[in-house]
Order: sequence, then structure tokens, then C-alpha cells
Amino acid sequence: MATILVVDDELGIRALLSEILSDEGHTIELAENATQARAARERMRPDLVLLDIWMPDVDGVTLLKEWGGAGLLTMPVIMMSGHGTIDTAVEATKFGAIAFLEKPITLQKLLRAVEQALVKTAPPRPAPAVVGLPSYTRAEPGSLPAATNHGIALSSHLPISNALASEQSFELDRPLREARDAFEKSYFEFHLAKENGSMTRVAEKTGLERTHLYRKLKQLGVDLSRNKRGSGG
Repeated sequence: MATILVVDDELGIRALLSEILSDEGHTIELAENATQARAARERMRPDLVLLDIWMPDVDGVTLLKEWGGAGLLTMPVIMMSGHGTIDTAVEATKFGAIAFLEKPITLQKLLRAVEQALVKTAPPRPAPAVVGLPSYTRAEPGSLPAATNHGIALSSHLPISNALASEQSFELDRPLREARDAFEKSYFEFHLAKENGSMTRVAEKTGLERTHLYRKLKQLGVDLSRNKRGSGG
């Protein structure tokens, strides 16, 4: 996961972005002005900077120019503003910004911009060696999985590349509540693994509010620590 520096003079914005990005597994450093941003940039060498344009001491575009002129623009920078114009966005891009986000920033736009910025700057990784691929069998159209010992096997046929193909066996000869809890636990464990432990994405995928999701996972006994990414996932 990445180390991200968030620079914004509004406490609420800093807190919100920190919570969302920490939940995604990133390490977050906060700065409320250009002075703190310079110090953080030197100290931590971030992988990405989210930089507000309008700040009380030095505006974000001026700081962006400063970093570029000093050869310190070694990381992607996403500019943010609640009062930005097209001209402002163009100017920021001209001086090295990789993207521009208009406030209020939606969750989807933020995560997409961060993901794209990190992908563009990530070094290429060698393709993993293929040791051997598992074989999969599919049932004939119209057929049902074979029931064994009063149970039913449920297989998820997924692309091999996502490494999430799994098979779960559920015993049906038990009280409905127990069977339902077993299914729900496997369901949430599957989505947590698929989303690399991101509670934000699992909440969106399953249609649950995050507080309700946390409560549900605790009730089902799902081990969250096994799926956490980095220090803040």
C-alpha cells in the first residue's frame, strides 16, 4: 500500500480523507499548510500527495511550482478545490499535477483518482511464474450440484487471475439459523478476501452501511485481522 500526504487547511476534510484512505490500507500523513507539507514531503517521501489549492499561507499551485522547480516533484500530485475553475485545473496540470478533484469529493471519485495515480507511477512488476493451474469442472446446463451427507457443495467459478476461486460445503441438516449464519460468514469472508480487507468496498458491494457491517461481522465471528492490509486496512 502507499504512503499518502494529505494537505488541506480544513480539519474536516483532512479527517475524512484520512479515514477513507486508511481504511483502504494506505499510510496517511496530514498537513494543514504549505510549511507542514514541505516538512512532511522531506521527512516521509510520499508515494502520492493530495494537495488543496486554497490555503492561508501558500496556495497549492504555488507549492506545486516550488516542488517542480526544485526537482522535488518525484511523486504524483492530485489537486483539490471547492472553488476551482477549468483554468485553475489546467494550470495545475501544466505544472505537474496528475489530476484535479472538485470538492465536495465523492468516495468513488477519490478512490478512482488515487488508484489511477498510483498505477501510473508504480514500477512494472515481472509476471509471476505459472507453477500449475487448478482444473475446474462445470455442471451441465440445467443440472444441480450433487448433494452428499445432507449437504450441498457451492463452487464459485471465477477467473483464475484473481485467486479467489473457492468451494464451500454447507451442511443443510441443521437449524435454519445455524445454516444461515454459516453461509453469511462465508459470504462476507469471500468479499473481504476479494476486496483485500477494504471495509469501504465490502460495504458498497454488499449494500450495508459500514457500522452495520462491522456489527454483523463481529456477530458472525469473522476474523478481520486476517484480511487487513497494511497498518490501516
